[in-house]
Amino acid sequence: MHPLERIGRHRLERPLGSGAFATVWLAHDPELHAPVAVKVLAENWAHRLDIRERFLSEARLLRQAGSSRVVQVYDIGELPDGRPYFVMEYADGGTLADLLAGGALPVRDALALTAEAARGAAALHEAGIVHRDIKPTNVLLHTAPDGTRRVLLADLGLAKSLAQASVLTLAAGSAGYQPPEQAEPGEGIDERADVYSLGAVGYELLTGTVPGPPGKVVPPGRSRPELGADVARAVLRALEPDRTRRWPGALAFADELDRLAAGPPARPARRLDRVRGRLGALTLALAAALAATAAAVTVTAVLHHRGGPADDEVRVADVTGRVTLRVPAGWGRELRDSGWDPHTLGLTAGHEPGLVVADDLARWPDLRDAVDGVFVGVSAHGDVTAGVRALTHSGCRYTGARAFTGGAWHGVVRVWSGCPDGGSVTESALVPAGGSARPQVYVQVRQHGAGDATDGILRSLRVA
Repeated sequence: MHPLERIGRHRLERPLGSGAFATVWLAHDPELHAPVAVKVLAENWAHRLDIRERFLSEARLLRQAGSSRVVQVYDIGELPDGRPYFVMEYADGGTLADLLAGGALPVRDALALTAEAARGAAALHEAGIVHRDIKPTNVLLHTAPDGTRRVLLADLGLAKSLAQASVLTLAAGSAGYQPPEQAEPGEGIDERADVYSLGAVGYELLTGTVPGPPGKVVPPGRSRPELGADVARAVLRALEPDRTRRWPGALAFADELDRLAAGPPARPARRLDRVRGRLGALTLALAAALAATAAAVTVTAVLHHRGGPADDEVRVADVTGRVTLRVPAGWGRELRDSGWDPHTLGLTAGHEPGLVVADDLARWPDLRDAVDGVFVGVSAHGDVTAGVRALTHSGCRYTGARAFTGGAWHGVVRVWSGCPDGGSVTESALVPAGGSARPQVYVQVRQHGAGDATDGILRSLRVA
């Protein structure tokens, strides 16, 4: 069979993920002028009527939920070979599992995200649906038009109506997130099964680890001593093996998490992020990739003056003139401008537009040396967002991710602070705000001292 290129009117761009029963594609809707996700039943299950019905049931339940906190279904159809598919909302910010790639989240972020997921579950329960498989990979993040991050529940492949759930006879769920009543055939369940799974998600966001089996969960404070007793109690109550001792519903759990997130800030975690994926010293590879093709030149053009030398900005561009941006004048002393190899970020090898500008490029490769500067690289292939999510910086403290929308771009910004030079690093993955998937842009900002110039730099970025 020929590879799929279109489904209905939707042009397929790349697979977002595959499971045992289906594949989800990123696609472009020419009528909506927007990206969408298309879920297609796998070929090897097309002949199974029960699997087909379960697949279609997921689409119907998502539609039945009718909530902005649950992935929206736009359309449903059938391929020429008879396989069903449905078109749904695309979540551009990845999943909670992606956020966990850098380790446990800041406490307030973990509490707020779990609360949002719980409110999504409450919307399902109000619509008469129990999810039965809430876990980080099924909690998506979508960037709203105002730049805020919206949490969405997805993947209702195991979901049932609450009326059916009371007499379920088959076990379901995922290890670590599965309540005991869902693990044994013949046990009826209700919305408190999802409360247990939400507790497991919150536990993992707070500690970076999946909780143990029901009844054997290690208190989260043992792996993160700065957690307040109230936070630990809230999460452990959700993880009670006896459902009569859990929070009575997802909304009650969400309200408590919101209350805790609004309380006094917890002390920062005394830990270093785990080293995962690429080398922590990615700055070294980027500098080498640029230094191999160009020498440093001095940047002198001042574009704006806002009342003092410290407020001056300079405009810089790569050798092709395709990439331009503005940086603080003090940063614009040296420039290497003749491109980069995206293979440095784990993408397809080649030569693409790119530049690095800094107050001292000799210091750029080493996180122990104080430097202020920016690297920008354009990529026509691969997935810059996935590459950025895999990055870590050994010796720095990962402080979380945020969505960015501004100027011509939207995307994700990941932040490290407390680096060996006393400064910070931000790693950004951007795509055009108009909905196109290309070009993608990778931006690294190193800054010594207080403040964060990242958002202003990203807003000034232009790629022709």
